[in-house]
Amino acid sequence: MDVGMTVAALILVGLGAGTLGAMLGVGGGIIYVPALATLFSFAQHEAQGTSLAVILPTALMAAYVHSKAGRVDWRTAILLGAGGILGGVLGARTALALDAPLLKRMFAVFLMLSALRMLGKTRRRSHADQS
Repeated sequence: MDVGMTVAALILVGLGAGTLGAMLGVGGGIIYVPALATLFSFAQHEAQGTSLAVILPTALMAAYVHSKAGRVDWRTAILLGAGGILGGVLGARTALALDAPLLKRMFAVFLMLSALRMLGKTRRRSHADQS
């Protein structure tokens, strides 16, 4: 892939991840990590590290837009953020201590369990709504 195509592809991946993140409240890592690893041949650690670096500007912009609409509980966000800082340090150090194949499998399992859990909750709600 030439440089122009790579730049355009990265911008499109960012656009998709930013849109889905802001619209659905999902972390961009759900999009960024698989895209960087599969489309751009990033190693798992680099894909995860790069994805984490992208979160800050994406989250700040999305939070700003949601805040203007009165949809941010700042007290809760600050408390969660404080815990997230510590968790980020612990998680990053743990990830760096793991080998890439194990980290990749753990990421895949996490995505599958999250999807199954969300599907289960969606089905239960739709059945309850029909009753």
